[in-house]
Amino acid sequence: MPGLVRRPLVIWLLAALAVPVLLTAVLIPARAGTTEDDLRERTEAALKARGIEAGSVDFDGRSARIIVPSGVDPAVVREIVAGVDGVRSVAVENSSGSTPTPSAPASSSAPRPSDVPAFEVGRTDRSIRVQAPVQSQAVKDGIRAEVEQVLGPDREYDDRTTIDTANGLAGASALTALLRALAIGSGDASVRYDGETVTLSGQVPDQATKATIARAAATAVPGAVIADELELPAPPKTTLSEPCRTFQSRLAAFSREYRINFLSGTSIVNDASKPSVVKAAAVLKSCPTVRVEVAGHTDDLGSAATSLPLSERRAAAVKAELVRLGVRADRILAHGYGEAFPIASNATGAGRVANRRAEIRVVQGN
Repeated sequence: MPGLVRRPLVIWLLAALAVPVLLTAVLIPARAGTTEDDLRERTEAALKARGIEAGSVDFDGRSARIIVPSGVDPAVVREIVAGVDGVRSVAVENSSGSTPTPSAPASSSAPRPSDVPAFEVGRTDRSIRVQAPVQSQAVKDGIRAEVEQVLGPDREYDDRTTIDTANGLAGASALTALLRALAIGSGDASVRYDGETVTLSGQVPDQATKATIARAAATAVPGAVIADELELPAPPKTTLSEPCRTFQSRLAAFSREYRINFLSGTSIVNDASKPSVVKAAAVLKSCPTVRVEVAGHTDDLGSAATSLPLSERRAAAVKAELVRLGVRADRILAHGYGEAFPIASNATGAGRVANRRAEIRVVQGN
């Protein structure tokens, strides 16, 4: 009886161990197949997006083997497939039966600046210029196609590309964003990469275009130093009217010919000076953009404690009358200076009348 109890327990333990092993044996091939199918589909989609129809795309794990028609640049195909996430290595074979060329393991990191050859993309009002080495005629044609999309009716393509299979650009995509950004605006502008620094120079119409070109340059050469020398248009100069151009000289002539004087101890303009205030208002209204100061002054008959507030009341009274005559209040500052700046001797009656005055002058910074 003890033997009958132990045997079923042993059988159940063996069964429990066997099930995970069987499941692993079934699921691992299925998962591997799913990974290869996914890589194949994404690789085919990446090639089609660049206009390349591969003869066949096969995967052994994460290693790709691509057969391409005659005339397709293997280097371009390797670059595209190596950029597909998950691909470990790429071998490209021409449909004519040439030996496949394996690539180095794919890297997900961006190309270093040293991997990008020197180039220049520029525009003038009459042309768009591309000067760069490229790996194949297909890349050269791709750049031309990109340029033709942004040329417009008034520009022509200045093609200075050369074919260098070893060191040239592997595709047109690096320059696409630059071409589109540089096509905006007029005048001369360029993006030049010398192997170390990307220099942006020339004219752009606005800050948004300037920022777009800088981003496109950083994308074309990841990690490179960007020297941004692009220039924005100078702000338009304000055209002054003839009355405004001559305003300061006319106000100076008014001040020499006319006086604004006050009754002693008051802020009341004397009768002889009332026409001067009317004339001053006409001069100020002739150029409505200039700001002025009305400066009030006194003679020395009062004390310093009373002279300053009296001079301020005199300046305020003249300002109020100018505003009543049609001059905007925000154009006029009113300040009092007491007896500090006499223009005549306070020892005579005529001198004291001259010192009881208001003066109008242009505020600096207009």
